Amino acid sequence: MKRRTKTLIIILLFINPNLFAQAITLDRAKLVPNQVAISLGRVMGKEAVRVVKDSSVTKVDEPTFVRIKDVTFSNGTLEVKVLSRLLRNAPELARGFIGVAFRINDTNSTYESIYIRPTNGRADDQVRRNHAIQYYSYPDYKFDRLRKEAPERYESYADMALNEWITLKIVVSGPEAKLYLNNAKEPALIVKDLKHGAAASGGGVGLWVDVGTEGYFTDLKITQQP
Repeated sequence: MKRRTKTLIIILLFINPNLFAQAITLDRAKLVPNQVAISLGRVMGKEAVRVVKDSSVTKVDEPTFVRIKDVTFSNGTLEVKVLSRLLRNAPELARGFIGVAFRINDTNSTYESIYIRPTNGRADDQVRRNHAIQYYSYPDYKFDRLRKEAPERYESYADMALNEWITLKIVVSGPEAKLYLNNAKEPALIVKDLKHGAAASGGGVGLWVDVGTEGYFTDLKITQQP
């Protein structure tokens, strides 16, 4: 019996004088796990990459992502569909953390990230709802520091839930990033001062999860802009 190989498609769009689109069929050789376990499968009608954080990583907001091999991103648009579930052994603090890391340096030691907390979107607690979306910058500006030093500036609310496909679109330009959810016309989060600055252009892209999350990613589209 032949073994079936599962693949995932991402689209790379490069904006330049000679506009072109390139579709890449991803297999394991093009997914580089960093402190996570990965597998490929079909979920809620879509072929997707399953990502789970390595249990040995106890700190939060760490470089726990799948890096996409041979992709360098500076400015443009990152779009991906994500679906989040809680693991059976998820701790009480788990929120279904799932998102995207970008402008990752070669050693995975610096990057920017925007992620969501799906359980907070419909929590019966307004404070938790206000923390449904999060920006952080590794390694110096994790969520707790940002929340303490600039409360409400790097977090926001949006309706969302576990076990449903959610489209994340992150538009990056210099020191600024905007997150759009589910094809909304207006951003759910605006970050004006990415902590690594506009000079930190040219880095990798990662599919990111945190503690207690069983995360799924599909339909990744990357639009490069000079």
